[in-house]
Amino acid sequence: MNAGPATGIDFSNASILVVGDVMLDRYWFGDVQRISPEAPVPVVRVTRSDERLGGAANVARNAAALGAKVALVGVVGDDEPGRRIEALAGEAGIACRLARDAALPTTIKLRVIGRQQQLLRIDFEQAPGDSTLARKLDAVRELLPRTQVLVLSDYGKGSLAQIEEIVRDAREAGKLVIVDPKGDDYSRYRGVTVLTPNRAELREVVGAWRDEADLAERAQRLRRSLEIRYLLLTRSEEGMTLFSDEGEVSVPAQAREVYDVSGAGDTVVAVLAVMLAAGHPADEAMRLANRAGGIVVGKLGTAAVSLQELFGA
Repeated sequence: MNAGPATGIDFSNASILVVGDVMLDRYWFGDVQRISPEAPVPVVRVTRSDERLGGAANVARNAAALGAKVALVGVVGDDEPGRRIEALAGEAGIACRLARDAALPTTIKLRVIGRQQQLLRIDFEQAPGDSTLARKLDAVRELLPRTQVLVLSDYGKGSLAQIEEIVRDAREAGKLVIVDPKGDDYSRYRGVTVLTPNRAELREVVGAWRDEADLAERAQRLRRSLEIRYLLLTRSEEGMTLFSDEGEVSVPAQAREVYDVSGAGDTVVAVLAVMLAAGHPADEAMRLANRAGGIVVGKLGTAAVSLQELFGA
């Protein structure tokens, strides 16, 4: 099923290439009934576990859940977590081109959950080597001609060290490029189609704003200086604002209880990419992405939004 009920929207011809920091999200669930006698920390008796696609792989999973054709390029270790990512991606209908690095552990985020509350997160990560990055770049160049929208999911783990080259290749091929940014050096994203920072990320680059007018001035100045067509600011409980040459368009947040914001940005970027690949205007894409973000924060952990949830009653 590729269209929402009574919407006429069909994503089956949308082709998305997701490139970036691929990771495995692991969850250990358990009961907390006492405090450790060794230190003032809760003792969690683990009763079950779960594994999900994380980072760039979660973006790909969300796009595939909407019926789009999705390819994923990234770096993993030559280990069990890397093979698990490939298996989960295959189950989700994602075409994987993951460069394996025997000297690299696959990036893992391990979350310990007690009574539906996150108690601890442990990260395992290491930047990939040059030879692995070169193989990853070759895969991007091979797949780029067959895609409509390129999504670069930057979590700062090192997989997008060649991002300027990737953006240049995509622009020369006439592809739309969406970047979920990281860090305070946005010059590396020059020339992309859409940049999607959240409030904290944008503030790190342009400084704190006094009011809406000051925000608009700072965001538009940044967008124009980097030759970016759209800057989509995700604002949590304040919704989203899309900045472009035509001005600013804002949408309010979807009214619902926030349960877990993990991976919400991935969902927003995925829906935005699928909508643009299907030929919809950027403001319509933002509105649907905003709806999807409102749905996914009501779920535990990294999760995908289905067509039925987006377009159902």
